Amino acid sequence: MTKGEVPKAIGVILDGNRRWAREQGLPPFEGHREGSERVKDLVRWAREVGIGTVYIYAFSTENWNRAEEEVSYLMKLMAKFFSEGIVDEIEKEDGRVVFLGDRGRIPPELVYEMERAEERTRNGKGGTLAVCLSYGGRAEIVAAANKLIREGKEIESEEEFSRALWSADLPDPDLIIRTSGEQRLSGFLTWQSVYSELFFTDTKWPAFTKEEFLSILEEYSARERRKGK
Repeated sequence: MTKGEVPKAIGVILDGNRRWAREQGLPPFEGHREGSERVKDLVRWAREVGIGTVYIYAFSTENWNRAEEEVSYLMKLMAKFFSEGIVDEIEKEDGRVVFLGDRGRIPPELVYEMERAEERTRNGKGGTLAVCLSYGGRAEIVAAANKLIREGKEIESEEEFSRALWSADLPDPDLIIRTSGEQRLSGFLTWQSVYSELFFTDTKWPAFTKEEFLSILEEYSARERRKGK
């Protein structure tokens, strides 16, 4: 794969943690824990091939409807995830972490770790991990429209509207990967994904490997991207 064929930005829907755990005879929580380890790997793999921005779908607005015990565990797992290891590694590589989503429902201890991670890495120029947490594509569009209304602005162009989105300073994803066999985006980057190449794999997220990641990038590099032309 040549340098020019590497996508500038990718998105990954981290699907299949619970199903992977069941297949291994483990409780669902173990699937989420193992899935968090793959996120660390993903960030490393992307950096190695020169991908500048990685979006991950960590927790959707619909995920709030899951069992209270599971949601509580996920919130604590993510707080721990961003208070340890991953942020240190990103900061060391001069990268940055940003969070996209509605923070109103997120527990204060997780919000604290999110804000701390963003502050520590805000000047990073070595790539971005964009974590979509309490995120929904339609919710993002509604929030952007309300922001422009509050500011008394008319929407005169797509570019102006894009600047009101949570992802305002980030590039649109060139490709989106969804693991675990589902073939839909489920509200992930609804505005930004209109010309993304889509890849669906049956592999569940905790079992996703570097070899499969590189294979997807190889297939991406062979596709002709016309973007409506």
